Amino acid sequence: MSATEINFDGLIGPIHNYAGLSAGNLASANNAGAISRPREAALQGLAKMRLLMDRGLAQGFIPPPRRPAVATLCTLGFAGSDVEVLREAADSDPVLFNNACSASAMWAANAATVIAAPDAGDGRVHLVTANLATMLHRSFEAADTFAALSTIFADSRHFAVHPALPATPHFSDEGAANHMRLTASHGAEGANVFVHGEPRGGCFPERQSRRAGEAVARLAGVSMEIHTLQSRKAIEAGAFHNDVVAVANENVLFAHPQAFEDRDALFAALATSVPGFVAVETAGVTLEEAVSSYLFNSQLVTLPAGGMALVLPAETQAVASVRAAIDAAITGDNPIVEAIIVDVRESMRNGGGPACLRLRVPVSDAAKAAIDPRFLLRPCRWDSLAKLVEAHWPETIDAADLIDPALWAAVGAAHDALDHWLSVPV
Repeated sequence: MSATEINFDGLIGPIHNYAGLSAGNLASANNAGAISRPREAALQGLAKMRLLMDRGLAQGFIPPPRRPAVATLCTLGFAGSDVEVLREAADSDPVLFNNACSASAMWAANAATVIAAPDAGDGRVHLVTANLATMLHRSFEAADTFAALSTIFADSRHFAVHPALPATPHFSDEGAANHMRLTASHGAEGANVFVHGEPRGGCFPERQSRRAGEAVARLAGVSMEIHTLQSRKAIEAGAFHNDVVAVANENVLFAHPQAFEDRDALFAALATSVPGFVAVETAGVTLEEAVSSYLFNSQLVTLPAGGMALVLPAETQAVASVRAAIDAAITGDNPIVEAIIVDVRESMRNGGGPACLRLRVPVSDAAKAAIDPRFLLRPCRWDSLAKLVEAHWPETIDAADLIDPALWAAVGAAHDALDHWLSVPV
């Protein structure tokens, strides 16, 4: 079966701010309280999408959920008008209020785990919504994400969208950031690698449970599954998700040598299950350098003309060992032939690189035709969306602005404008 991989990027929301809510995410913690630039952030993300579109790659987007999360606060006992709910929450529980203002749904790699149709028992693409149970601010996303995915992929002939697993540590699930698919081609049957943590007494939480990966595999009827433990050293270095230290595309795995607790066993399993499996590992890049530069939080994509490209954050160019590793990957005996450098600095400062911003969905031609076209980008639609962001997203947000009703009104107007734009038939 022929298939196309579509990257669905999270459109960065108008309340993008630096609240430092994510334990174990060093960039998020280091920039807590800084002034954010929501308009610039969203435009940077859109520019990355356009760059890949112009290279012939299919591109979609997932709209941001409304924030502050008034509906969530209402379920926690706050009542009255939207302004009254937000004012009471900000006054009585500032920590909860800040969590309700998070724009972290921008990182669509955490939206769901995607199982390709050739790997699923019923021949459909399965999307299992992530519960993101480890972090309070991210746990608020699951219902919104399920609703968005159910709209975008509504055709049940080709797609099965599942609600989140129970939101408990037992099934803690962070989505595609801890899942890799390796295969001879996007349309062929592949091996699904589920990377998990486990309680090991470290400083940072190990967010992905093995049971979550096993449940996802059961729900989709996965034909070939591999479960592997993320390296404790990687997590303690700040690799809060596997996609901070490893990325895969078709038959290629690009990874740090210390990404996995039992590297040799994983590579042996892939060598026997993935035709032409190629491992590309870095030499001379420490875990700390990998995490600070987000070398591995890059998109690895198949180019229409052949070969693969690494879509890398600009921060990778500031570290000599990382630049050398990129050069070695491109010139080595593997399908990677190009490095594409992108500026997603606003996302990076909050702890997410190019790979965090996108959810990969491989589809057949028939399944692609069944996707809601409002969420697929063409040049003219991209132009229109970029103009909407320029007109309605706030320019800056300071930490003190989050409790300002004027910001709530401005952000609400931005969401209204986006909802209206999406209501117009394509």
